[in-house]
Amino acid sequence: MNAVVDNPAVSRERLDAKGEPPARHAVNLIAKGRVDTYVAITADGEVIAANGHVDLGTGVRTAFTQIVADELDVPMHRVRIVMGDTDKTPDQGPTTASASIQSAAVPMRRAAAQARQFLLRRAAEAMGCAVETLVVKDGVVYGPGAGPGLPYQELLRGERFELDVSADVPLKAAKDYRYVGKSMARVDIPAKVTGGLVFVHDFRLPGMLHARIVRPPYYGRDVGAMIGHSLLSVDEQSIAAIPGILRTVVIGDFVAVVARREEQAIKAARTLKVQWRQPPPLADLADVDGSLRESPSTPRVLKETGDAAAALSGATDALRATYVWPYQMHGSIGPSCAVADFQDGKVTVWSGSQNPHFLHVDIMVLLDLPQEAVRIVRMEASGCYGRNCADDASAEAALLARELGAPVRVQLMRDEEHAWEPKGTAQLMDVQGAVTGPGTLAYAFTNRYPSNNAPVMVLMQTGKLPADPIVEHKGDRTAVPQYRCDDIAVTVRDMAPIVRAAWMRGVSALPNVFAHESFIDELAARHEEDPVAFRLRFMEDARARALTEAVAALAQWETAPRRPLAAIDAARPHIRRGRGFAQHQYVHGTFPGIGSAYCAWVCDVEVDIRTGAVRVAKVWVGYDCGLVINPDGVRHQMHGNVIQSVSRALGEEVRFDSRGVVSREWGAYPILKFQEVPDIVTYIAPAEGHGPLGAGESASVPSAAAIANAIFDATGVRLRQLPFHRERLKAALDLI
Repeated sequence: MNAVVDNPAVSRERLDAKGEPPARHAVNLIAKGRVDTYVAITADGEVIAANGHVDLGTGVRTAFTQIVADELDVPMHRVRIVMGDTDKTPDQGPTTASASIQSAAVPMRRAAAQARQFLLRRAAEAMGCAVETLVVKDGVVYGPGAGPGLPYQELLRGERFELDVSADVPLKAAKDYRYVGKSMARVDIPAKVTGGLVFVHDFRLPGMLHARIVRPPYYGRDVGAMIGHSLLSVDEQSIAAIPGILRTVVIGDFVAVVARREEQAIKAARTLKVQWRQPPPLADLADVDGSLRESPSTPRVLKETGDAAAALSGATDALRATYVWPYQMHGSIGPSCAVADFQDGKVTVWSGSQNPHFLHVDIMVLLDLPQEAVRIVRMEASGCYGRNCADDASAEAALLARELGAPVRVQLMRDEEHAWEPKGTAQLMDVQGAVTGPGTLAYAFTNRYPSNNAPVMVLMQTGKLPADPIVEHKGDRTAVPQYRCDDIAVTVRDMAPIVRAAWMRGVSALPNVFAHESFIDELAARHEEDPVAFRLRFMEDARARALTEAVAALAQWETAPRRPLAAIDAARPHIRRGRGFAQHQYVHGTFPGIGSAYCAWVCDVEVDIRTGAVRVAKVWVGYDCGLVINPDGVRHQMHGNVIQSVSRALGEEVRFDSRGVVSREWGAYPILKFQEVPDIVTYIAPAEGHGPLGAGESASVPSAAAIANAIFDATGVRLRQLPFHRERLKAALDLI
């Protein structure tokens, strides 16, 4: 492992417009055969650290600032974090699965620690003393005497240094942290509240043009022979009278209008006469269960211990259930946007992408450019909970910038974002289980999960990539339950995508845990046992047990199998109150996966038995994510996860017709309203010496099961299909 510690002899004026040093002046830490992170110290003592991940509003930029400032003993305001710029940051893979802190915190700390150790050795030589006698305060090294200190930049003296970085470089003890573990103000907030240039939607370039895309009629579909071959004709004369129109760009099924002003481009896109072939009919996704069972799939066994089939066939109390998860969307409040500039055979794209290095490769392919001719500059965007249309807008802007020879801005309209953003995919889970001993279960679990790769659409519409189905292994996240099972069989049936889908918060883990935690609750009810006590009987993981007990105690959980009658509100006899519990560790990545934060929910619901309307009144949500960098940042993520996942559980569902997505505006895809947000109580478990785990998604994972279990507690009705909207619950209530 090697590192380069460099003191760039440059003034602040030589930093680029975003305050970053030239790449040749970076500190590079190489780990496991690839660049992992770098740290730079400039001539005026500014510390710059780079990371290939991006901040999706989760506050990781602030957390990385705390880490570097702590390890280098500098104030936070002197640390600048560069994220997601493909010219200036290493490729560390996608920003997914709450993995930024979990995977990059220690390497970044190590890089800073190695630089600090080197600087201390330089100071000891200059002062003629032992390293152990030195003290660092705010980037200045002081010796044992009363003399003046030496700032870091003076110790480097404009020279360039290359170091060997040891994997076991000494790191600060947690007791010596100045910033880590404390709630610090988010470093990104000041610019956002004062109108600074933060969001890609606000970015402008001189001479920038505006474009809108005319989309084909296979709404939200990315597989099939029709893609790239559906356009019949474009009547450019139909927009000739609109002022400011510069060009209509037509390549395959990609149709765009470019104008001097945005409103001109919008009007032209709505006016342009385009004829398309009608797409072949889509499978009937009104019946998710039937569609997923009929879709061709290949079984993949994840875990097989003992003989689950035999154990279940011999169990007198075996239970069987099927759980259904719908297609859902990110519902980004601001539609996706990007700006691109093509100059001298090179393209720069300002993008809200979640995965700038992946996008970098896509644009290389789209424009037939070498790696060094593409740069992605990542800026913040709106409402990304996974892969939305940010990459599509970016690629489209890049293509149009090349065609026009000028900077081009592409922003989607609301109906485009709803129709074309890759959806969180549907999922079908069959479970069979039984108690087979005092502390063990027999458990058989099979899920069906349409793949969620979602290639950039313009690559397929222009013929750069075939629109062939890509089968991926993504249905296995948290597919193995967190309970003791002597006999268990867990299988995923991998299948091609049905409609355009990509990763969305919780990926397949949220639906899988909906099934696991609903089913364990059903078993508890069958055995007339308290749901929390029943779970604890089969839990082996000490951290999961401790969090379960802590959250139950926080919520003052009352031990009982069910109590709907006791929960009748005398003043409102049509309201039934219930309480539910669910927990699980989020396990992500290639199977068997990487464990992220543990989470447990207790939630209280109110059900109107006249209408079937459900209100989640209060949620107690607990996290064990090991070492916490910024407690307020973690609490904010817990709140955001609760609000979004309550919305997903109660009402969110994408609807389709024979052509594709029909939920193309907010009226057709309602989300949780402000007055419906529950009261939220958070609990963060002590680190107990554990390293940091990802905290961006895990709080959503137990949500749907906890709500379903609370509805059962209130009404005796077991809902096994999302969303729990009033029509579904009222129909179930009418049956009892």
